[in-house]
Amino acid sequence: MRRLINNNDLDGIRQALSANPELANEGLPYDAQNPTKAHPLHRICDGVFAGYYTDEEAVEIATLFLEYGARVDGNGLVEKQDSPLVAAASLHADQVAILYLENGATINHPGCHGGTALHWAAWCGRPKLVNKLLEAGAEINRRCIDFNATPLFWAVHGLKHGGTTHLPDCLECVTLLRQSGADKTIPNGDGTTVFDLLTDNDGELKEALR
Repeated sequence: MRRLINNNDLDGIRQALSANPELANEGLPYDAQNPTKAHPLHRICDGVFAGYYTDEEAVEIATLFLEYGARVDGNGLVEKQDSPLVAAASLHADQVAILYLENGATINHPGCHGGTALHWAAWCGRPKLVNKLLEAGAEINRRCIDFNATPLFWAVHGLKHGGTTHLPDCLECVTLLRQSGADKTIPNGDGTTVFDLLTDNDGELKEALR
């Protein structure tokens, strides 16, 4: 099944799921070197990040799995383990994430580092998904587990530490979060505020945080 997904083989996937619908929820390894298993709805997002297919093509694959009974939250929500929605948010699979939201995915599940989908979308600089998550009721000032930081903190931290290199996307995420009521004064677990991440060259970010 992993090979069929990576090859975007919709006919092959449909045939396999028709023959054995249980495959829609059977964990899949990432590859031969990383045998850790994750739900197919998660692995579809890995393929987007790896460039095997586009986000739009991934929606077709994920839709097929959902039609055959794939559970949108995977095989159970475990704290600090990514749900399919969190995986989509962290792997630049925005359209897939929106599909999962439309199919009832749990919005505020704490995945890797205890970050929710909103944390990860903000860190990766994905404004369209940030907006969709806010509209769906994501907890805007929720703190992650490992760093005790909010999505707003993650947004700026992502620009500074490799989550995104695209300043306009980060600025849009920050603006969306602030307009929706994100509290810029909440520090992380070390007492660091979002302003402590900024330098004299961050005039646009400072303006967005006003």
